[in-house]
Amino acid sequence: MGDLNNREETRSSASELSRSMFPLKNGHQYRTELPEEGIASDKLLDILEKEYKNIETVDWENGRCFGAVYAGGEETTKLMSEVFGMFVGANLLQPDVFPGPRKMEAEIVAMVTNMFRGGKDSCGVVTSGGSESIMLACKSYRDMAYKRGVTEPEILMPESGHAAFVKAGEYFRMKIVKAPLDKKTFKVDFEKMKSMVNDNTAMLVGSAPSFPHGICDPIEDIGRLGKEHNIPVHVDQCMGGFVTPFASKEFNIPPCDFSVDGVTSISADTHKYGRAPKGSSTLTFSHHKYREGHYFLRTDWSGGIYASPTMAGTRSGAIMATSWASMMRNGLSGYRETANKVLECRQCVENGLRDIEGITVFGEPLVSIISFGSDAFDIYRLGDQLTAKGWHMFMIQTPPGLNLVVTPLFVEGNNGEEFLRDVTEETAKLMKDPKGKSEAGLAAIYGVAAKMSGKKVASEFATEYLDAYYHTKPKE
Repeated sequence: MGDLNNREETRSSASELSRSMFPLKNGHQYRTELPEEGIASDKLLDILEKEYKNIETVDWENGRCFGAVYAGGEETTKLMSEVFGMFVGANLLQPDVFPGPRKMEAEIVAMVTNMFRGGKDSCGVVTSGGSESIMLACKSYRDMAYKRGVTEPEILMPESGHAAFVKAGEYFRMKIVKAPLDKKTFKVDFEKMKSMVNDNTAMLVGSAPSFPHGICDPIEDIGRLGKEHNIPVHVDQCMGGFVTPFASKEFNIPPCDFSVDGVTSISADTHKYGRAPKGSSTLTFSHHKYREGHYFLRTDWSGGIYASPTMAGTRSGAIMATSWASMMRNGLSGYRETANKVLECRQCVENGLRDIEGITVFGEPLVSIISFGSDAFDIYRLGDQLTAKGWHMFMIQTPPGLNLVVTPLFVEGNNGEEFLRDVTEETAKLMKDPKGKSEAGLAAIYGVAAKMSGKKVASEFATEYLDAYYHTKPKE
């Protein structure tokens, strides 16, 4: 009966999620058929403004959304719109027709490898996002393992490593081996990781920082381990890639780039702290021999020789152009200024959180992410209360916590003091009734998830969310 009750509770919470996550305004409905006649441009723009843009409720432009948006402002938006329009028809699958975006991609890769202190053999690609960057690295290292006779290649990663590594494992049939974290520091337990290396290990992974807890793994130790066993080492800097290279020495961020002996690849998102529009990331390698593993080549196709450097065939030259323009617009000085302001703000918010009774900050964050929980009350209740105050929070698991990504927009909106004030006020309320439970919202949903008896039920719950994303039927 326990499983049945949990399933019913899951369905109830999932149905609530379906109804509440994607509400439409009164009078609005989904369009599920093409119009008989095309809509005039001025009317189309009016529809977009009223029925699509205006349904946004989160104040992301002023930095109250943690981690989803990193660039904004009237000047930046205008520039990116003009750059996008200039190359809106460009297709990187035909670089002979569109040489400009090809040149820009090559330059982005060169600038990023230089940023990460790569050598003369360093190289890379521009991808659609952090997940693709990670997955392409895994594909390269899997194929290298195959060539040396490994039949069941493994990814050895910290428990806190990005979910995209697990996704790569499923896509490319690689076994995922997770090294535990130190329970106090939230870094990967290096000695245990070391003991888990075997003949099937195709790659080692470290984060700088990890998304769940904002903690940097011991990259220098992992690099030495990889060098000792001749195993490639990937550093996931999707979050920190445009922060760590520009941080002042006072922030004491350990080396996590190609200057670390043994590091062979780095993922870093231009569409995060690189401040480019969404849809761009970079994957760089210490040597071109690693990059070749994720190329797709088909020489016997009846349509001719087909070659693609990434998962996509057709790639937008307009996205490439906005990424290039963002990097050129910010320059070294702009990235230094942004990085250090973000780090100063993170430090201030972290210190403020540590002073609040009932709040526990996880580990010692060094870059831009702070995660915190509570030993006194259900932290997800605080998450719901902060959401009600207009803060768009990430909920994390194992251990339960809230995740705050200090974005440039958060800093520019001078949100630190207000956020700490809201956390202080709402925590004080919860401390008066620390054993209370939430009946709705994300706290209830995560509470149900915590009681689930198996991964299958949790997967059904997540599937319900994804189904709700595509829901277009009128309310029954």
